[in-house]
Amino acid sequence: MIRRLVATVWIAAVALPVAARAQSITTEAAVSAGRSTDGTDAAAAQIRVFGPLMDSWRLYFEAAWGNVSTQGSDAFGSAYPYDGRVRPMEAFTERLFQPGKSILGLRIGRYRTPFGISGRSDYAYGGFTRAPLIRYDPTYGLSNLYFEGGVDVIAGRPALSVEGSVGTAADAGPDCRRPGADLVIRTQGYYHSLIVGVSYLNTPPTLPGTIVQGRTALGGIDARWMLDGIELRGEWVDGEPFDGVVTRGGYLDLMVHRPHFGPVTPVARVEYLDYSAGPFSAYPRRVTAGVAVRVNTALAVQLDGLHQGQPLINGRRTGLDIGLTYTVRH
Repeated sequence: MIRRLVATVWIAAVALPVAARAQSITTEAAVSAGRSTDGTDAAAAQIRVFGPLMDSWRLYFEAAWGNVSTQGSDAFGSAYPYDGRVRPMEAFTERLFQPGKSILGLRIGRYRTPFGISGRSDYAYGGFTRAPLIRYDPTYGLSNLYFEGGVDVIAGRPALSVEGSVGTAADAGPDCRRPGADLVIRTQGYYHSLIVGVSYLNTPPTLPGTIVQGRTALGGIDARWMLDGIELRGEWVDGEPFDGVVTRGGYLDLMVHRPHFGPVTPVARVEYLDYSAGPFSAYPRRVTAGVAVRVNTALAVQLDGLHQGQPLINGRRTGLDIGLTYTVRH
């Protein structure tokens, strides 16, 4: 299965651009492999097709496959599902209008839920092999595998804008939200080297109605700051995954992009989560330190060591993850 999928990805990476070159469509393929000391081996592949369409519209499409040797670990779950299925991820068209000094953007299709720091590259290629605790388990109320099927509009000025998404849940993970309408609102502004955003999500919950009642309602604040190659970013999320349960928590990331480090980017993360659900409550804490190494234009390596208060799936509280990604673009 893995060999067949990898072969398909490579063929697509070569064949698709030949057909689409006249429209300047770009095709990108990535193959990844990883191993964790918690007993998890992983393999994954993605293919992305993006570029301009007629009348100033742009296209983006991504499909992915991933699998792990041991279910129950969050290793390598930073941005993609690892359940052995080939599935579409994002698939949308978008257009940006610029009336005067303002901006107006329109996106239609299937896209990642625009709550907080939600971009694929922020988690898949930022140097961390695991998603933040607050963004991993759907039961906690938020997941990096949340997707929307609908319409997203952003309006304002570059320094301050408001984004709104209306649609239905179109999640990629094994635990999907119930059918029903959902709403995401996000405001973002920047001042010099600081970017701050505030988000709100109201959506059907993940668990079936025979178990829980109510809707998921979450608020969050996120920020990024960079100076002289030192970048800090983080999020804080608070709300109710469903009636009678409270989730709150966040994380802070440090990334150092200094010239004398060359292709090596040191990274560190501190995170905190409170999931108050009676006998099912969980209060995990975790610290991660690692490096992202850009070996060349195609090959990247991520190495992370972590320690958490709640044991990993092998019963230990410390672990080491290593992941390699090879990417080609045409």
